[in-house]
Amino acid sequence: MNKSIPEKLSSQIDAGVKLAMKKAIERHRRLGESISIWQDGQVVTLTADQIPPLDSTVSTDK
Repeated sequence: MNKSIPEKLSSQIDAGVKLAMKKAIERHRRLGESISIWQDGQVVTLTADQIPPLDSTVSTDK
């Protein structure tokens, strides 16, 4: 099997997961829901007001 195919597929999967995470975080921000993140070795909960807006270059459309 060609080694570059799994690497390319892996890169596409990584990009898709990152985009999905960005969209989910933006959805929480827009709906006023908090999120919990790992920061400096502990869990930190951010209110919707503390979540930075999503980069405008990323579409949140389905």
